[in-house]
Amino acid sequence: MAEEKFSEIGRVEAIERLFDGTGYKPWDGCSFESGQKGDIAYSASRLLLEGIDFDLVYFPLKHLGYKSVIAVAGELYAALCHPKTLSVTLGLSSKLDFMQVKEIWEGIVTAAKEHKVRNISLDLVPSRNGLCIAVSMSGCISNLTSKRRMPAKSMDLICISDNLGAAFMGMQILEREKRKFSAEKNDSRQPDLSEYRHLVGAYLKPEINPSTVDQLEDAEIIPSHGYFVTRGLSDAVRRLVRDSGLGAKIYVDKIPFPGKMFDLGKELNIDPVSAALNGGDDYRLLFTIPIGKHDKFRRDFQVFDIIGHLARKEVGPVIVTPDGVEFPMKAQGWK
Repeated sequence: MAEEKFSEIGRVEAIERLFDGTGYKPWDGCSFESGQKGDIAYSASRLLLEGIDFDLVYFPLKHLGYKSVIAVAGELYAALCHPKTLSVTLGLSSKLDFMQVKEIWEGIVTAAKEHKVRNISLDLVPSRNGLCIAVSMSGCISNLTSKRRMPAKSMDLICISDNLGAAFMGMQILEREKRKFSAEKNDSRQPDLSEYRHLVGAYLKPEINPSTVDQLEDAEIIPSHGYFVTRGLSDAVRRLVRDSGLGAKIYVDKIPFPGKMFDLGKELNIDPVSAALNGGDDYRLLFTIPIGKHDKFRRDFQVFDIIGHLARKEVGPVIVTPDGVEFPMKAQGWK
């Protein structure tokens, strides 16, 4: 099929064609009715930049669109919100044709439907510096859930929704193969990534259970704090300590790691623990759960791992080794 240029289609028609067949209609404003009086509105936004957040050399366009939605949906789930609307602005350079943008849009729509988004708005703008994706999602937290949220206490459990460090390691594998590709200059060569499929998949197409908030509400287990882990575990824990006014202990031997993580760490000379603490793009949910809900949470939420607990304020954020030695947690961007 011949490439279609935006100069030939036009912005308005391009948007109409992207919406065609998706089940959504173009939406100028992403307002919504919660359906319940007293529900609290919440929104999250994210800007993804080519060369910073993704590399089109190895990033499938449909996965990129999907991931851009998960980047904001996760923030809402961490706040115990139900997604309602999605606003997307694509900054497009001349190197992208309509069919490539359609691939990105297909990924966006797939994620929107998966996470029960009601309405989507879309705008297309020119970009001189490659592809830019701006996404904003709004939702609401029920008034009842908000009232059930209790202040955090020392010894409350710190839980994570899946393994850590996988996305960072997956990105390192892709960057390594990109360097090989550039050095060999052989367009026919395709790397065999089957051995590290899970790690690469964690980076290219992270997924979140869209029923997490519903399940927590049904079980009447309401976290005191929630965070979307995208910049490493240390960053999230330090924010938890700041917001709760308490300390936090994270146990190294409780952190979940994916298979082949330590073998790959030796191969790439990267410490897996450091990747979990400081690596990015894991897209995990971190919650603090009341200690009194321990048994019920263990039984009903087996996909979560308990990796530590809150502590007295003077403890601060610390990582505890298997030998019981405590080290202060540090994170990129924090003093």
